Parts: sequence; structure tokens; C-alpha cells
Amino acid sequence: MQLFERIYLAVMRFSRRRSAPYYLSALSFAESFILPFPPPDVMLAPMSVAQPTRAMWFAGLTLVFSVLGGLVGYLIGLFLFDFAQPYISEWGYQAVFERATELFATWGFWAVLVAGFSPVPYKIFTIAAGVLHLALIPFVLASIIGRGLRFYLVAWSLARFGPAIEARLMRYIEIIGWAIVVLLLLAIAIYYF
Repeated sequence: MQLFERIYLAVMRFSRRRSAPYYLSALSFAESFILPFPPPDVMLAPMSVAQPTRAMWFAGLTLVFSVLGGLVGYLIGLFLFDFAQPYISEWGYQAVFERATELFATWGFWAVLVAGFSPVPYKIFTIAAGVLHLALIPFVLASIIGRGLRFYLVAWSLARFGPAIEARLMRYIEIIGWAIVVLLLLAIAIYYF
């Protein structure tokens, strides 16, 4: 058994555990306001493939805890920005944060909605919304719509098409895995040089 095949099978086994929804909830919550956390899609996707009949429930769980975490990010921006700002700068998010504040000045509600759906770090937008005192109700509504569209689309598409392509994926998983590693190393090299 190859490296990426083992990793994939381990992730799929973990996705079927009874405790997996708790980890998904915790990740969804923390990712919305803690900077180095990955997006919850990394758990939602394999869980939707592993248990397609529960995919929409997983998406709902992800949405609820992501929006709750977004409220924590909003409160950090509102009351604790002086504490959080050095971390934003140190971890390389300062330019993204400045861009987020510019987008809020122009688009407000729509900036949160797009950030919730897109791969842009949602956590930066939650903190920026608090810093800029975006009205709470529009912030929550935009988060629900943007994050909801994203998570339900991921869950539905993987529940619907994931099991059908899983056999094909397993055939090429080593090539795909190593290609991702090479692309990541290339991106790092380009960034630093």
C-alpha cells in the first residue's frame, strides 16, 4: 500500500467514527476566528463521501458552528483587536486584513457573504467586521448565506458524486498526492525566492 492510499483510507475510517461530528463541529467553530486552522471542508468532504446519507446533516452542523465561531471572531474584532492584531501581522494575514477592511468600507454585507462562500480566510472577515462595527444582524445573515451555500454545495456534490469517483480516485491517488506536494513546494519556493 502506498503513502497517499494509506492516508486516504485512514481519513475515510476516521470520517466514519461516531466522534467525527464532534471534531467537525470543533474545527468549524475554531476555524472561524483562529488564524492557522484549516477550513472545515477538510473534514466535511471525506465525511460526506464516507456517509452520503448524512452529508446534509454534516453541512448543517458545519454551518451552525462556523457561524458561532464567526460571532467569536466578530467579538474579538470589536473588543480585543489590540490583542489579535500582532498575530494577524505575524502570521502573514496583514495584507488580507487590510483588503478585507477596504471591501467592508465599500460592500459591507456583500463582503461577508462572498468571504463566507469563497476560499478567502473567513476568520479575517469576522475579525474585520467587528473592528469596523458592521451591524451584527447583517453580519450573521451574510455568514449564514455565504457559509451555508459553500458547505451545502460541498456536502451535496460529494455525497452525490464522491462514491462514484472514489474507485477512479484510488487508481490515481499516488499521482495526485505527489503532484499536490510538488505544486505546494513550488508555490513555497516561488513565494520565498
